[in-house]
Amino acid sequence: MTEPTEFKWKIDEFADIQILRYKVHGYNTLSNTKKELLYYLYRAALAGRDIMWDQNYRYNLYIRHVLETIYMKRPDNWETSDNWVGFIVYLKRVWLSNGIHHHYSNAKFAPDFSQEWFTEQVSNADIRDPPPACDLVSIVFDSTVASVKVQQDTSVDRVVGSAVNFYQNVTEDEVVQFYIEHGDDSDEPSPVGLNSKLVGGPHGVVEMIWSVNGMYASAIKEICVWLEKAIDVTESPQQATSLTKLIDFFKTGNPSLFDMYSLEWIKDTEYDIDVICGFIEDYNDPLNRKCSFETVVTVRDPEASKRMEALCKDAQWFEDNSPTLPEHKKKEATGVNARVVNVVMESGDASPSTPIGICLPNSDWIRKEHGSKSINIDNIINAYDAASASGGGLQEFCSSPEELDRAKKHLEWISKISVDLHEVLGHGSGKMMQGVDPTTSLKGYSAVIEEARADLFALWYIVDPKLVEMGIVESYDAAKSEYDSYILNGIMCQLRRIKLGDDIQQTHMRQRQMIAKWLYVNAAGSIEKIERDKKTFFRIIDYEKMRAGVGELLCEVQRIKSTGDYETAEKLVQDYGVKIDPILHAQVLDRYRRLGTKPYSGFVNPRLSLTGIEFPDDFAEQMLEYSRESSTLPDYNTRPLTIYVDLEIFIDSFAMRQMVAAGHTVITADNDTVFDQPGYLVSHRKFNTPETITLVPFGEGPDTLLRDWSEWYKILY
Repeated sequence: MTEPTEFKWKIDEFADIQILRYKVHGYNTLSNTKKELLYYLYRAALAGRDIMWDQNYRYNLYIRHVLETIYMKRPDNWETSDNWVGFIVYLKRVWLSNGIHHHYSNAKFAPDFSQEWFTEQVSNADIRDPPPACDLVSIVFDSTVASVKVQQDTSVDRVVGSAVNFYQNVTEDEVVQFYIEHGDDSDEPSPVGLNSKLVGGPHGVVEMIWSVNGMYASAIKEICVWLEKAIDVTESPQQATSLTKLIDFFKTGNPSLFDMYSLEWIKDTEYDIDVICGFIEDYNDPLNRKCSFETVVTVRDPEASKRMEALCKDAQWFEDNSPTLPEHKKKEATGVNARVVNVVMESGDASPSTPIGICLPNSDWIRKEHGSKSINIDNIINAYDAASASGGGLQEFCSSPEELDRAKKHLEWISKISVDLHEVLGHGSGKMMQGVDPTTSLKGYSAVIEEARADLFALWYIVDPKLVEMGIVESYDAAKSEYDSYILNGIMCQLRRIKLGDDIQQTHMRQRQMIAKWLYVNAAGSIEKIERDKKTFFRIIDYEKMRAGVGELLCEVQRIKSTGDYETAEKLVQDYGVKIDPILHAQVLDRYRRLGTKPYSGFVNPRLSLTGIEFPDDFAEQMLEYSRESSTLPDYNTRPLTIYVDLEIFIDSFAMRQMVAAGHTVITADNDTVFDQPGYLVSHRKFNTPETITLVPFGEGPDTLLRDWSEWYKILY
């Protein structure tokens, strides 16, 4: 449907989720050529959606197929059945999280329907054969199987303990050793491991590259098809150059080419249309090396961008006046570019749950020498604000009428400025000491330290008189509302997102609590805890003392990153960012339960054509539409192989179908038959082979001889 006069922001809610829509301001004023460019980028985003599902867990795509097939057979009176109601909530949670683990807590979803009922539905549905070693019932119902997507507990092997599909049959020590041997320690290191899966086998650790000729080949080929179409209608030669470099990276899988693409992308500053596409976010890797697929397609808001452009022009002033040590400051804050944008389409790690700001690239050497590009996603922030206007959270948790009044007057605007400071200046600030790679030195803490650094930078400057002088912040009193909000959220409000008794696992939540609790404990005389009417409140009593604490912690966090101080990073995060006071936690959950608000939000995307835009209002239908029309990967994914088999030995048709379902081409010796889709004869090919099974990776000669199913199974799965 087209956008109505009275825009409906919230269209669904279930479990701990509300589903929202967003407006796209400025779309109708675009030329047809720019709308065509948006459409091609929209299609590229859809083509990569399946990658994120598979990255989150290697059986997610098959599970999605099973759940959606059952859903399509639901009876008209499904709402009268507890099992059906529980099943549909479960499916919607899986859709929202791109898999069977919660998108924030990383815990596996517990089904609210019986195992017997589910088994009956599976047996009655037209479901494809399962991938190798996929015990569907155990995966769904056994809490010990794939229990955590990303294991953050440093007392255990985080690689072995993570269900995320970046590693298989390898330990944390083996991964660390692999990248010691294969990493890049030059002054301009390529992001080795950015786009690959590590698999252990009888011949050692193998790196499966995500590329046109590697793992996820069918999806990446489709992405390239749409990016190539986009090149023909780009807004500038620079934009065409950056997309060409991105295609080169996807085709070769060479991580150094992603840096080359990033260098061209940050040069593209004169645009209305922009896209972030590739393997971007490292939060899902317990070691913060491998990156999840993500696409964000945006339209620039020229008027709102003026405030970010003002910050960019004064980037050197902000760098020079930061409370960090002189040796950790950039001498030249070069290439700082930023825009306020409206998102048009998102996929992968950015959808259905979406960020509100992004700063890229991630490579520290590029940021140091060439700069960065940041976006503040204005229409997403506006959608959040519109949906939460009547939530009652401020009234419940603000410590005084003055604090509440200040929040109502200023917080909506001041929070946007805070995002600007975080993305534009925070992530782009500071410098590394010679030879320090934070991904390697800080290991699993590099992401939380980086996010804390950017937040502290924003907190330091949000109350600075400089922003009032620039006309960006109305007054010091207005800026104080951001301090109030940060302490409230970091110590209390965000706890509504966590199950009672659990630790904090998600990166952003860890760093927010780490900062807020550190300030409460160490910024003496700045924050007080109040007990009133059996409720807990936190109130800032001295904003200048709190700011001094922010400066002290920013200096220390920058030092940790600049020097790669793992021991201090671990202590800081573990002491302040992980554990939760159970009494306070129970109180927060009870207070929010009484309010009846949902702690998380997801979004449906608009539907684009070459010349138009629609705003769907049915979350389930959009998810089914994406699976029906834009699926690009098989149920199980590994590196693609050509497999020569002799049917006198390898006669198990189920095994044959599993190989084909995993994306391999199977050639049989008896009749020169080639299969590359389950159950379909597609071509013939002559070859000579003894009575063995030979695996031939693309671009290589035969490397393994197999004589039975068990050998094949051990090597590939």
